[in-house]
Amino acid sequence: MMEVVIAGGGLAGSAAAIALAKAGVEVILIERETGPVHKICGEFLSVEAQTYLARLGLDIGAMGGAPVSRLRLVRGDRVVTTALPFQGMGLSRFTLDEALLNHAAAYGATVLRGHNIRSIGNDGVPVLDVKNHGLIRSKTLFLASGKHEMRGAKRVFGSPDDLIGFKNYFRLDARAHAALIGHIELILFQDGYAGLQPVEDGLVNLCLLISRARFEKVGGKWDALFADLLKSSPYLARELAGATQVLDQPLAIYRVPFGFVYEPQDTDSRQIFRLGDQAGVIHSFTGDGMSIALHSASLAAEYYLKGESSLAYHRRLSRDIRGQIHRAGVLYKLNSHGWAQAGLFGLARLWPAGLRVAANITRLPPRSE
Repeated sequence: MMEVVIAGGGLAGSAAAIALAKAGVEVILIERETGPVHKICGEFLSVEAQTYLARLGLDIGAMGGAPVSRLRLVRGDRVVTTALPFQGMGLSRFTLDEALLNHAAAYGATVLRGHNIRSIGNDGVPVLDVKNHGLIRSKTLFLASGKHEMRGAKRVFGSPDDLIGFKNYFRLDARAHAALIGHIELILFQDGYAGLQPVEDGLVNLCLLISRARFEKVGGKWDALFADLLKSSPYLARELAGATQVLDQPLAIYRVPFGFVYEPQDTDSRQIFRLGDQAGVIHSFTGDGMSIALHSASLAAEYYLKGESSLAYHRRLSRDIRGQIHRAGVLYKLNSHGWAQAGLFGLARLWPAGLRVAANITRLPPRSE
């Protein structure tokens, strides 16, 4: 029987594997992908996320991460620019996740790649049914499967917003790329928003969230949606003029449970620790999802090594992230109404420093670091 099994090799799973392996814990990490893959993510690393990665021994600057210190808020053809309250970094999950997995293996964690967990059972301890591997019993399970539900351990949440997320990379022309360096852009439009920022290797990440109704209105095709987006945002159209899409087809995801926070119950298994999106899902525009994932990994490893139950861990994590996720949800709901979006943008033009306030209230509180 394994001491700890980690289900999922994303940020949270890999970071937890590193922390536990460094402490001498026997760890198996199970990752369904055979190699590095692109993932739907804004790929913005806040100062908190960078701090956690540095503690794990990763130098993201050496990986080519693109520094980000300013925010542009864009609506139509109008722009508001302000300094961020910290220096962020843009780095693709393709690069970062692979570096974390290799780091975990270097510290002694056993990494099983290309194995899909079909279900999770309980026979006094967690039992994982792993395709092409059989059953794996573990004293403790760290559940870090991201937004993917796991049979036998599904998250319980209400009906999520009817939203579709898309992501693609672009290579901009030299002028547009130079203008974007050091910035992250949040582009507001009817029924959604998009984020644009540089990452490594001269690439630019475009992520957007759109209502299904609008997507279907333009025919349910990416090319039509992209053309419609450029029509509604002249600023973005100029920025992407002459740009080359890197991925043949964008990555897509549907009905993400934004606002979800796992609330522990006294009847919960004390042997399962939920990490990352399995514990809480914040709206993408905040750029703090990766910070929450890394925080949950650090906290779960800390509580496990102290001999604390998963119930105590979940209660602490819920306290840490509930407020910021709720505030992010309120901001999104306000922004989803055209009149409120116009009002908020007008306020930002009059008071650009208010954008820094919004950034601060949707970040992990200092006591969580």
